[in-house]
Amino acid sequence: MARPHKIEGRATRNPERTRELILSAALKEFAAQGFAGARVDAIARRAAINKRMLYHYFGNKEDLFRAVLRRKIAERQAWGEASTGEPAETLPFWFKAACHDADWIRLLEWEALQGAEKIIDEKERRAAVGRSLNRVRQRQARGQLSSEFDPRHIFLAMLSLTMFPVAFPQLTKMIAGKSAFDPKFQDERAEFLKKFAVAFRPAGGQTVKIHFAQ
Repeated sequence: MARPHKIEGRATRNPERTRELILSAALKEFAAQGFAGARVDAIARRAAINKRMLYHYFGNKEDLFRAVLRRKIAERQAWGEASTGEPAETLPFWFKAACHDADWIRLLEWEALQGAEKIIDEKERRAAVGRSLNRVRQRQARGQLSSEFDPRHIFLAMLSLTMFPVAFPQLTKMIAGKSAFDPKFQDERAEFLKKFAVAFRPAGGQTVKIHFAQ
């Protein structure tokens, strides 16, 4: 019985480490059960901390879910800002990122399935989408992406192409004959996306390649 107290003692001395443990455990639980089905007790067990400490750091389950969302959105925004904007590089990169972040995609699927009237943290999430759309518009202005298409549809198409195989692994396996997590399939898909990227390029197929600081 002494072990939990030792863990809690270490966590108290290292609040950032404790927050990280909680957020990682929460992502796993929300991805497995959805927001409605996730239990704070289960998250605390995953993080190997006392439930009281979880409430101390995050208040309640909705606040914790909001924190998980914001961390993942910030992570993905950073990827977007660091990318070159060249579709032949961006699409394979986004796909490989999705393959290594299946929990995030499952969490979004649960959110869609549960169909809550209230979207948690909707204002902040809309702002994040707005920033992503602005990057698409900037890249259209630079000649990296075609200006013939609505930036909203470009962004939605790019997300769909890169997330679908992970979001629907059963369809991927039936169609491609391989698991979405099979390295061979991932290489094949990345190569396909690299070639398919021509669909997003301006007429003539020429793009201006600009590198952003990492």
